[in-house]
Amino acid sequence: MSDTAMAAEGLKEYGMYINGKMVPSLSGRTMESDDPFKGRAWAVVPDGNTADVDAAVAAARAAFDTGPWGKMTAMERGRLLRKLGDIIARDAEEIAQCECRDNGKLYREMLGQWQYLPEWFYYFAGMGDKLQGSTIPSDRPNFFIYTRHEPIGVIGAVTPWNSPGLLLIFKLAAGLAAGCTFVVKPSEFTSVSTLELAKRIEEAGFPAGVFNVVTGQGAIGAHLVEHPGIDKVAFTGATETGKRIAAAAAKNLTRVSLELGGKSPNVIFDDADLEVAVNGAIAGIFGATGQTCMAGSRLLVQKNVHDQVVDLLIRKTRTIKLGDPMAEATELGPVATEPQFTKVMEYIDIAKAEGATCSYGGQRDPKLGGNFVQPTIFTGVHNSMRIAQEEVFGPILAVISFEDEEEAISIANDTRFGLAAAVWTQNVHRAHRVAHRLNAGTVWINAYRVVSYAAPFGGFKESGLGRENGVDSIKEFTETKSVFVELSGVARDPFRLG
Repeated sequence: MSDTAMAAEGLKEYGMYINGKMVPSLSGRTMESDDPFKGRAWAVVPDGNTADVDAAVAAARAAFDTGPWGKMTAMERGRLLRKLGDIIARDAEEIAQCECRDNGKLYREMLGQWQYLPEWFYYFAGMGDKLQGSTIPSDRPNFFIYTRHEPIGVIGAVTPWNSPGLLLIFKLAAGLAAGCTFVVKPSEFTSVSTLELAKRIEEAGFPAGVFNVVTGQGAIGAHLVEHPGIDKVAFTGATETGKRIAAAAAKNLTRVSLELGGKSPNVIFDDADLEVAVNGAIAGIFGATGQTCMAGSRLLVQKNVHDQVVDLLIRKTRTIKLGDPMAEATELGPVATEPQFTKVMEYIDIAKAEGATCSYGGQRDPKLGGNFVQPTIFTGVHNSMRIAQEEVFGPILAVISFEDEEEAISIANDTRFGLAAAVWTQNVHRAHRVAHRLNAGTVWINAYRVVSYAAPFGGFKESGLGRENGVDSIKEFTETKSVFVELSGVARDPFRLG
């Protein structure tokens, strides 16, 4: 599209961000970013190629190896992180609007996220200078031994379309605090908020090359993952994509951290506060239109309260207001992309074909059309059904009944995923007992969809490798170095170990 055409359409135009500058793709190509609510383009970003990736990696490599970033103390990096947090807090409304237009999530949810995200930078700003090594009692006479935590180097971050800002900052805050540099490949559907973040990083005073963004189709993400100049790949997205990334990164023995899919169980026992539990179940699956890795897509309900819970669930779901994600009253927005909408509708057909009962919803919203799917509840689900085993990533809830605690745990753990889970009960002993036995990286008790910069986040089994957030996450961006210091100055036998 020409500059004149873009101006006539009122489209915002962005460059990719390489070595401290917004630049066009070396190919000269662009691609449109569509507003899923309005069903039309609202912004234009570069459609990059492998040469753009090479340029970004070279910039990040130089910034790490020879630039001023590598010479900064952890305290100096911390000051920049705190300043960036202040800038994001100032501009949270603007960035949230961009993200809302990119992926159709509720503006009030995006605003809440961006108002909270500065805390990640404040938290990790104070952690870089706490990366303390240790002294090791020496078993060698006249030797002093100590360790250091050194930054890994250049990070290739590949982020998804559902929460591009949040899931990037999970990686970025810790990685920058550790002293790493970044090349980010956001989803081709949702690149704008990452480019808006790049502007704030520049304003905060980070040296050129520390943070780089390449935009485009999946091929450039594949090139980034396989690039020999990348020291670690940090990925959030689908499990099958994560497996391909791990295999590609292995060619160079590049380290990986993978935050992948989920099929998270939300377990309601008969002694739970059912009103509160149902509200939690609704938030767990219909929040973000179900497009979140931690979605509580399997609702496990004890048999003696099953009908009561389902009735309450349907009654509350009927009141969910679909509409413009920018409107304060809207509670459920559109599915973010046309391919994802098609996938969600296919899974509704699969569930019906397998014998599940569609107790509510199950179709495109007749009033809004577009990518709007009614919040959908399936009952009569068995855990062997595809609707109970495969990640749908949409507003589709599978309700499964269980007899007792042992059966609940068995069903909850009977999946290849292990990202999140929840337990709803007023019995404190049961709550902790069941939480301990659930195979998931995060377990909520009488709550759902809560995260914190201070709490590690990641999955068991096929939900991923490594952890983001929390004290230990910064070490995911470091290497440990052992240093042996000869104290005696006496020449040693060069042909003898030790």
